[in-house]
Amino acid sequence: MLPHNMSFDLDQLTKMDFNVQRIGEPKLDSTLKDAIFVDDSERVSYCTDPTLNDELRKAGKTVPTFVAAGPRKRIFHDAQWSRAAIVTCGGICPGLNDVIKALVNTLYYIYGVDSIYGIRYGYQGLVPDSPVKPIELDPDYVDDIHTEGGTILGSSRGEQPVEKIVETLERMNINMLFTIGGDGTQRGAHAIVEEIAKHHLPISVIGVPKTIDNDLNFMDKTFGFETAVEAAAPIIGCAHNEAKAAYNGIGLVKLMGRDSGFIAATSALANSVVNFCLIPEVQFELEGENGLLAALERRLTSKDKHHAVIVVAEGAGQNLIKGGEKQKDASGNILHEDIGTFLRDEIKAYFKKKGIEHTVKYIDPSYIIRSLPATGIDSTFCLHLAQHAVHAAMAGMTDVVVGNWNGYFTYVPIPLATVKRRQIDPQGQLWQSVLLTTRQNKYGFIENIK
Repeated sequence: MLPHNMSFDLDQLTKMDFNVQRIGEPKLDSTLKDAIFVDDSERVSYCTDPTLNDELRKAGKTVPTFVAAGPRKRIFHDAQWSRAAIVTCGGICPGLNDVIKALVNTLYYIYGVDSIYGIRYGYQGLVPDSPVKPIELDPDYVDDIHTEGGTILGSSRGEQPVEKIVETLERMNINMLFTIGGDGTQRGAHAIVEEIAKHHLPISVIGVPKTIDNDLNFMDKTFGFETAVEAAAPIIGCAHNEAKAAYNGIGLVKLMGRDSGFIAATSALANSVVNFCLIPEVQFELEGENGLLAALERRLTSKDKHHAVIVVAEGAGQNLIKGGEKQKDASGNILHEDIGTFLRDEIKAYFKKKGIEHTVKYIDPSYIIRSLPATGIDSTFCLHLAQHAVHAAMAGMTDVVVGNWNGYFTYVPIPLATVKRRQIDPQGQLWQSVLLTTRQNKYGFIENIK
């Protein structure tokens, strides 16, 4: 059985390289005691159906499997001579400080690495002309940072010259770099790996995937996502209360989701008062008999239903907004138009023209949610990711991110994880559950799958 949320067919998958790169042969015995070691031969199958794997083998095709994460009996880096660096990049997200703390504690207490540096303000902090210096990190310094949102290291977007970054790593004698960030950050990490290889330097670069949108490929979830859904659910409840308090009241909530609607869709299930859920993966129209505005009117004018709640992901409905040439942010991501204020204004104009009494309450909690500390479940997940990142680095692996697949932690090559963004499958279970729960098609609202 293939997961419904992936955008690759089986033939493509059998041609992809799931193997992990190493900077050298691990020749040192691990100093870990009472650890359950994982052998490099241990793999986690991409396909959940063993029959399908048997069919692939019979056909002479490669079965797609991930390298299993975990501590190794033999390691590459000598802890006494090791110096690690940690960097956080991109937008902030619940759990960043949890990952930093877990990385420091695992390096320091489990492996005995006591030279750990926090790089300030993203990759910018690794170029020579950076206005800020690295922070020396130890368990005392990071003791209670998990209670705070954001990142104690600061963050930034945008490319930096990889040659200068590698020069800085070499000058600081760093042999392990941990990059905490999304696809842009990890593509940058891959470029650093390529530059390191040119100089034949024994530096491991390990990524911890951070994207609140949950849109990295080959992993079931990323940290911050569950906190975002938990935080969004009561906000949707507030929108519902506002909508019900007014005759023909409309609560409109915009949530994160630049190219993938996982937060919007899952939040609509977590608080099932949502009547219309709009995501980037499924296009819709405003005008016409089957458009959103007409469907919303039918909802409001139906018997005893003089209110509605709409949840929209930030990347939804971009085809409806007329504008000039699309701009990009410092990370190269296309800057979307504000679908929330656009919908608010269009809804108001529509009902005013029709002479229908209405009230629209618009809520955008995005920056509040992003800056929250992680929930318990997310915090635990962050710890596991960080521990497995350190295990990979100490074993001499490089150019990988730590993933989670079908309940197992894995090592995913960065080029594989960043080949394209993960999106909701409109034919898959998640979106079908949203349609069943919102019943948005009941009012003649017709969406078009991209």
